[in-house]
Amino acid sequence: MGSTRDAILDALENLTADELKKFKLKLLSVPLRTGYGRIPRGTLLAMDAVDLTDKLVSYYLEAYGAELTALVLREMGMQQIAEQLQMTCKGSGATPAVIKVPPQTAAMPALHFVDQHRAALIARVTDVDGVLDALYGKVLSEEQYQAVRAETTNPTKMRKLFSFAPAWNMTCKDMLLQALRDSQPFLVVDLEQS
Repeated sequence: MGSTRDAILDALENLTADELKKFKLKLLSVPLRTGYGRIPRGTLLAMDAVDLTDKLVSYYLEAYGAELTALVLREMGMQQIAEQLQMTCKGSGATPAVIKVPPQTAAMPALHFVDQHRAALIARVTDVDGVLDALYGKVLSEEQYQAVRAETTNPTKMRKLFSFAPAWNMTCKDMLLQALRDSQPFLVVDLEQS
């Protein structure tokens, strides 16, 4: 049971300080499986390899924590460490399906801005009604518009808005981004630079 945790720790301890910092930043933007939350940025950035391993296992359990670690390592171009982690986990009895990672994540299309910064947008957008007005009739139906407006706080409104996003194409996401640029230009610039 603990050997997967040890494998994650070994992989993270093989990173330089700069690589570990880059790992933590990438971990904030990598897509997560449905039902999993993000480790808060404030606590994540201050962690060393041991603390980060404990947090990964407590948030995602060992198998998914190892899969997520390997995925982030591959996105950083550190295939050898990711492969070593994967092989160690296979040797510990974890099934290959649990730790499989996409073979070429670099070839995968980049996440759209609104998908990449979903958590930050939910937390930080203050003019949700302005965004909704820009999307009304183009991206949002009357029913969807009213459903979002019915929420009581800005974060719950943004969460409700994002609940419709799986049905959107790139044009819809571009329209959301433009609405955000129009109503919250400083927020968009800040997120683009992060």
